[in-house]
Amino acid sequence: MTALGVATLAITAVGTQGAPPAPPWFTWTTVVNNGDFMPTDSCVPTAPSTPPCRTFNSYNQPSVNANQVVVIRARSRGGQGGQAVHGVYTRDMAAAGPVVRILDRSTLVPQPNNLDSTFIEPPSFPRIDIGMDTVATRGNHQPVWRYFLDDVTETRAGTTGVYTNPFGDLIAGASKLGAVPDFSFFEVPEAPGTPFDVFPGAPAVTDGATIAFKGNYPVNGVGKTGVYYRDLENAPIPLSADNLEPAGGSNPVVLIANSLDTFIPGTRTIFGSTAPPSAANRQMVFAGFDNEDKPTLGGIYLAPLNGTTQPPLRTLVAIGGQVPGENSKARFNRLGEGVSFDGRFVAFWGAWGTEKKTLVLQCRTEGNADRVAFCNQQHPNGFITTVPVNQGIFVHDLGTRQTQVVAKTPADYDDFVYWNFSGRTPGTGEGDDDGELARWRSASFVAVSGLVDGTLTDATFHAAFKARTGILMSGTYAEPVDGIYLREGPGKASLLTLVETDMDGSLIDPEAVDDLGAALPVTEMGIERDGFRGNSLVINASMGTEETGWAGIYLTEVPE
Repeated sequence: MTALGVATLAITAVGTQGAPPAPPWFTWTTVVNNGDFMPTDSCVPTAPSTPPCRTFNSYNQPSVNANQVVVIRARSRGGQGGQAVHGVYTRDMAAAGPVVRILDRSTLVPQPNNLDSTFIEPPSFPRIDIGMDTVATRGNHQPVWRYFLDDVTETRAGTTGVYTNPFGDLIAGASKLGAVPDFSFFEVPEAPGTPFDVFPGAPAVTDGATIAFKGNYPVNGVGKTGVYYRDLENAPIPLSADNLEPAGGSNPVVLIANSLDTFIPGTRTIFGSTAPPSAANRQMVFAGFDNEDKPTLGGIYLAPLNGTTQPPLRTLVAIGGQVPGENSKARFNRLGEGVSFDGRFVAFWGAWGTEKKTLVLQCRTEGNADRVAFCNQQHPNGFITTVPVNQGIFVHDLGTRQTQVVAKTPADYDDFVYWNFSGRTPGTGEGDDDGELARWRSASFVAVSGLVDGTLTDATFHAAFKARTGILMSGTYAEPVDGIYLREGPGKASLLTLVETDMDGSLIDPEAVDDLGAALPVTEMGIERDGFRGNSLVINASMGTEETGWAGIYLTEVPE
């Protein structure tokens, strides 16, 4: 490990709130960066090893809990000396502990696994319980279970699942094994005997040993989707021949809402789509709509996780609901799927009005070579799409039942929607998201914490979000500035800049310098819905280019 990098950064005020107060000072601490060795079975940094030790190279957005335990999905370079390392790792920043491997491509998939299969890829960012150190992540792999139908026909099953560590060892919380007679507790609860096909997005975890997730499955050849949870126990999986352990017991999956038979609250219309949930304090929030692409009904909903039957849903924000701070005719017609939740506050992206602006998206020139090539094959002249002119970041308070404005276009920024060509590349077992072929996907990024002051009993919250400023010319932003910004609520305190493109990268990481010692500029940054817990905020940031630059995961503490 390299020594921790610590830098002090002046946070500037932005927006239209008048003269800002004296800026606070934030200290950024390196969680991990490109100079750190990835923990593997064979790597001993002080001695030769085969394959050689590898350093971290690229990172997804991290998650953090209120105890400053950070969880990340990260990769090394490939090339000479062996296959690239892909894995999920944690680091306890409060104790300045080492980087700990949760899983990588050499890790055996936990039980059930009678084929000694190892992981191929964690296909989405991992998450962590807000108050405990339990991690939840998806994992893809070869089939894990061999069994016989009618004692004659050999069958192999289980190529994906949700994995977690509430009792220390990694265990399977959900798995594509619901059709196996011994593992019926993994089945889709509303379709007995049916296995989940895939678990899109990132699973959440709450109360130490309860996972919440989205699952897709087929019914009579028609794809269905829903959101679910499962309470895990520190108990083996009972089999007649031999119990399997370590495991999470055999409690069944519990349905929250689905596109098979759950009505959107207040309507006689069944959900057409649901989004990966967030969870805290044994409550789940999720977005669900009648039509994912062009919603006319739906919203953001709250469900208690307190039994074995489907709970009632409480509507927090609805399609057609009044946009706060706008005239009475301004109604939400789009709501983001990436909802952040800390037990009281719910942060989300929303849009209104009919005005659109056209974007022409170009394929990346860096990153996964196969995915870059596939993007250029599919979209040699770029991909044309639109985004709403009127959009914003909002926070809903469960206590007051009020929705507050955090930032809007065009008053504060020009865009909150980001695009990425992601998914499975043809001919490979690797990919992001839901197992579909790679395509252009959009997302907005916001994280909320009501615990900066140590309590959720008052209405004070802080929201951090990603936004873009720039002039749109022929579908492309000219010299755009991207950044992660912070605002305290309720009310509209000054917007603060945490990190921005072209910022001196050595202010975040002292090691972000070129061979001549000159500071590298910040080029990219990211924050996810669980990236702000308590007063701890974590981001990923890149300086320079992926090939010649620097990158890492960084933590700061937000003062009251």
